Amino acid sequence: MLDEARPVPSPIDALAQALVVSSDAPILLLDGHFRIVAASESFAEAFRIDVENVVGLSAFALGEGEWNAPSLRDLLTAALSGGGAVEAGEMDLVRAGEDARRLVIRARRLDYGDPSNPLLLLTIFDVTDARLADRVKDDLVREKAVLFDELQHRIANSLQIIASILMQSARKAPSAEIRAHVADAHSRVMSVAALQRQLVESGAGEVELKAYFRALCDGIAASMVSNPEKLTLSVVSDEHWVPAEVSVSMGLIVTELVINALKHAFPGREGGHIWVEYSAPEDGWLLSVADDGVGMPIGPGPARVGLGSSIIQALAKQLRAEVVMDGSGPGARVAIVHLQQPRGASKP
Repeated sequence: MLDEARPVPSPIDALAQALVVSSDAPILLLDGHFRIVAASESFAEAFRIDVENVVGLSAFALGEGEWNAPSLRDLLTAALSGGGAVEAGEMDLVRAGEDARRLVIRARRLDYGDPSNPLLLLTIFDVTDARLADRVKDDLVREKAVLFDELQHRIANSLQIIASILMQSARKAPSAEIRAHVADAHSRVMSVAALQRQLVESGAGEVELKAYFRALCDGIAASMVSNPEKLTLSVVSDEHWVPAEVSVSMGLIVTELVINALKHAFPGREGGHIWVEYSAPEDGWLLSVADDGVGMPIGPGPARVGLGSSIIQALAKQLRAEVVMDGSGPGARVAIVHLQQPRGASKP
């Protein structure tokens, strides 16, 4: 007796089957009862399935039953009633004696103009290795964050130790000039420590300048201002955010200028006012430190350039800005001015 002949597929069904079989992606074509109409060679290779023996089987009977998963059944049911919308879901494919594989499955209903004879097109992606790589990357990122935090703590401790040694050295120095130089070094170390602490606490790729400058000034005042009721440090700025690397240079500039004003602007006076101002109009930005002290010294010959001035000039160059000094009084003002380049102008 001859075997019962299989129904001859329509030309459209035959074309769909041919496209599925020849696909380089793992693909299944199912009928409305979730039976396999066609499977691609890549699906057979990826999941060790014999294509010749699966046509007509339920998708849930593939392999040794590992495809009989509630998540797959729910996905196919949703796709069959979804009217052509793509449904996507994930499932774990568990084979005896093997590690589970994580699959992402996308399913779409294909009507071909005959709602009574729908087909389901399934595309299967094995994302196990990609997910493992993501977990390894996340673990590395967390480990890097832990190491970075540990490094920051060690830097902070080292700066505190250096500052303590400098303070002890200043007390033991044999002359007032040496004590002044050592105290100046101590102030710079403390300012760097305050700047490092603020950047760590921000923990972000950008820094809000007003709070940042305020914290810097508070740290400087705590170590250098003996009578905070008479000497005031003010920060004038709207809410502006800049990249962390830019804030480092700005913070060092503010620290140098504020320390310089505290040391030289108020000789013989306990009181005074120092302003740190930042503004960012459309054509650039301006950072300045001003005081109401004695102003800049006026005398014959070129002005002496100290370490602080050299530091400020170098930092301003990093920021592509210019240093503008105004000693016309009352007091003194040093501004760091950055102007936007005209469109089409080449960068230096």
